[in-house]
Amino acid sequence: MTPTERIFVALDTAETETALALARRLTGLVGGVKLGKQLFTAEGPAAARKLSAAGLKVFLDLKFHDIPATVAGAVAAAVALGPTMLTVHAAGGRAMMQAAAKAAAAAGKRRPLVLGVTVLTSLADRELAETGVAGTAAEQVLRLARLAKESDLDGVVCSPREVNMLRRALGRDFKLVVPGIRPEWAASDDQKRVMTPREALAAGADYLVIGRPITAAKDPADAARRIAAELA
Repeated sequence: MTPTERIFVALDTAETETALALARRLTGLVGGVKLGKQLFTAEGPAAARKLSAAGLKVFLDLKFHDIPATVAGAVAAAVALGPTMLTVHAAGGRAMMQAAAKAAAAAGKRRPLVLGVTVLTSLADRELAETGVAGTAAEQVLRLARLAKESDLDGVVCSPREVNMLRRALGRDFKLVVPGIRPEWAASDDQKRVMTPREALAAGADYLVIGRPITAAKDPADAARRIAAELA
């Protein structure tokens, strides 16, 4: 896999045609696109179908978190949309994650990677403490990632700051998908646990999720090329 293929661009828009136009401009410069709650809520499953039909790899980032049966049903419905990866919240617990993994496995060869979201990159130790989580963000990430692996998930979503720790603790085959990626020339915005693309790959990340440094750039294609050059 080339460094460019490891990049998924977060499509932060509420309009499918806008997302498609941007994605087409980036074809060949990135590995795929991340479809999140904003676009999915506004446009529904049709957005995922259109992106997949355009030949793009889709990371369906809806972060399912509910009782096991409900999450299993949601995952089964999501698999029909043809994503490469999808997410559930690791905080949903062992039974919920096992149900998600089982529902995805039923798709056979069409099975996407199922990832557990650990701790959002907008949260640091203080914010976690406010929610009743004892210890540091890194400790919580490791705790949830271990539970995700024990629950048969393919990997987790974590901040770049935890990649090296998780790679050492959980092995080479456990997938690490990493948002909070900011090139040196980009603003950190509301992300708190960030790292440059090159640093994240060197630490052991499998896939990088990059949004505003590309999507908010005056020339998104040029921004993607700059990031690819950094990785090369």
